[in-house]
Amino acid sequence: MKILRFFFLFFVVLKASSQTSLRRSESFFGLHFDFHASLKDTLIGKTLTDKMIDSLLKKVKPDFIQVDCKGHPGVTSYPTKVGHKPKHFEKDILKLFREVTRRNGVALYVHYSGVWDDEAAKNHPQWARIGADGKADPQKISFWGAYSDSLLIPQLKEISDYGVDGVWVDGDCWATNPDYSPKAIEEFRSTTGIQEIPRKKTDPHYDKWLEFHRVAFRRYVRKYTDVLHAYNPRFQVASNWSFSAMMPEKVDINVDFLSGDTEPLNGANQSGFQARCLAPQGKPWDLMSWSFGYGWEDQVKSPKNAAQLSQEAAQVISMGGGYQAYWTQNHDGSLPTYAYGTMAELATFCRQRQPFCQNTKPVPQIAILYSNEGYKSEITTVYNTGDRKLEPMIGVLNALLYSQFSTEILQEHHLKGHTKEYPLIVIPEWKKINADLHKELIEYVQQGGNLLVIGAQTIKMFEPQLGVRLSPTTQVIPNWGFGNLLTGTKATFQPFEPLPTTQTFGQWFSQGDTRYGEGPIASIASLGKGKIGAIYFNFGEQHFKRETYIGRDFLGQMAHQLFQPKLTVSGSKFVNVALNQKNGTLYANLINMAGNHANKAIHASDDIPPLSNLKVMVKSSQRPQKVVLQPENKPLDFAYKNGEVVFIISKLNIHSIVEIKL
Repeated sequence: MKILRFFFLFFVVLKASSQTSLRRSESFFGLHFDFHASLKDTLIGKTLTDKMIDSLLKKVKPDFIQVDCKGHPGVTSYPTKVGHKPKHFEKDILKLFREVTRRNGVALYVHYSGVWDDEAAKNHPQWARIGADGKADPQKISFWGAYSDSLLIPQLKEISDYGVDGVWVDGDCWATNPDYSPKAIEEFRSTTGIQEIPRKKTDPHYDKWLEFHRVAFRRYVRKYTDVLHAYNPRFQVASNWSFSAMMPEKVDINVDFLSGDTEPLNGANQSGFQARCLAPQGKPWDLMSWSFGYGWEDQVKSPKNAAQLSQEAAQVISMGGGYQAYWTQNHDGSLPTYAYGTMAELATFCRQRQPFCQNTKPVPQIAILYSNEGYKSEITTVYNTGDRKLEPMIGVLNALLYSQFSTEILQEHHLKGHTKEYPLIVIPEWKKINADLHKELIEYVQQGGNLLVIGAQTIKMFEPQLGVRLSPTTQVIPNWGFGNLLTGTKATFQPFEPLPTTQTFGQWFSQGDTRYGEGPIASIASLGKGKIGAIYFNFGEQHFKRETYIGRDFLGQMAHQLFQPKLTVSGSKFVNVALNQKNGTLYANLINMAGNHANKAIHASDDIPPLSNLKVMVKSSQRPQKVVLQPENKPLDFAYKNGEVVFIISKLNIHSIVEIKL
């Protein structure tokens, strides 16, 4: 009996000491650590202790942490039995992380490099992709080799056996390049019937060659995801940057969540863009900030403080997603204890806002089209890895956000069948869009919608509807402006002649003086019950390259001509807004975007000046029960008249949410 009682008490204590962790779909705040171990790292585990991990978890209280297990060098930081590892370990750090996280009820994920694996390519050259020059890639893996079956899947099963909750597969879609291996070429020829293999963008069928690799990539991710789910149904899988701005496709793989890590510089603006590309995909998602500024050329790290990281986090959580931040581990696997205070301060910022942000959904206002077909027709790589084709869309987004418009980015599969939900849809300089969506957009305007088409090439797709006659040729204009404002440019412009009922806006100028106006640059015309506007030069491309208050205000005024937003803010142009809803309550996110974050020469900044006396108006068909500023829990005095709720925000530090209870 004493023995039975002993084991009973033992299991009671064990159960009490092991708290249940959240699934990724339930999580809101996490931390990411990695160090991309190499064969030289023979002291792994030397200074990492139970106390070091435990103190982190107790101080910061994340929902999850992600730690190193295999980086781009292809070397594991745990004692694998099937792959490449250092000759010596001081201790098994993956086992230690699992023990301490389990005790604290914190989920544990691993950072694992997929397509990018230096050691696999070096030791198994038959697994490597082949470049267009016929040479084996020293880093990237072929989808037609044995890598997935022989290394990736066996290692991830090993990791699952540790009791790890899931994997964040890095170096995957963005590391994918065309593969000229014999097996890839053979499959391409047999499935397409095309015998001549294209080598560059200008070669015939190069678009089909890239699409062939996209299909192969999704097949590779689907395989390892399904195999791991079959092996352990609770093991969660994400392929970093899949189904994001880098890979704008409908989710057709049973990944458990979507994720990505923004570039280390200009993180706040980047986060605003990337979050809007992940949010509509219908999967749990989060976005990661780098906790340090970093120059790719000089490879110097400059730690950011909690205020700068909070500004980046605000952009993510205001779109309803989860947030994580990245710190590097030391090369013995230990943690940067000096940064625990910053992590805790950042966690507090996010936790205070969690009840008002997590799982909220945008109230439809402005939708910017991310054209899948337009993207694929122009891109020169399998997936976007720094290709500049997205810059026009980002330029348009920034101008709208800094004009205080609540704005989403929607791909064609998001917009089809849902155009009527949006008061304004913007098409930013795409040369091609889906034919069915094109037809739906015209019907949408005819039935009362509002459409704004931007770009010298894009407007040609809607010429019959614009109420203008286009000139046969385009030209480059040196200056443009509106009112008494003027700015220089080198934009491609499509001259046009308005029909009598078409309203025109702005002008271009042959010299840098408003006396030299040559003709209008934008128009708005009625089409059925709705309106269609057009900007006849490459506005987004120019605004991305050389952002000006003139460009910002011009696009803002054009948008206001086409519709009246549900949320308006006056008092500062540094405010970005996101209007969300959940369970019948409106949440107006106000983000202070002042500061030096957009200056790429400034890696780390501690100065985000507060904004004062912001006047906010929210349209509502009924008088709210109350209006509360969160997370301050401060009731706001408001006026309600003619369907408008009006109030003042006396001070905005970084991010506040106005909770409007109807």
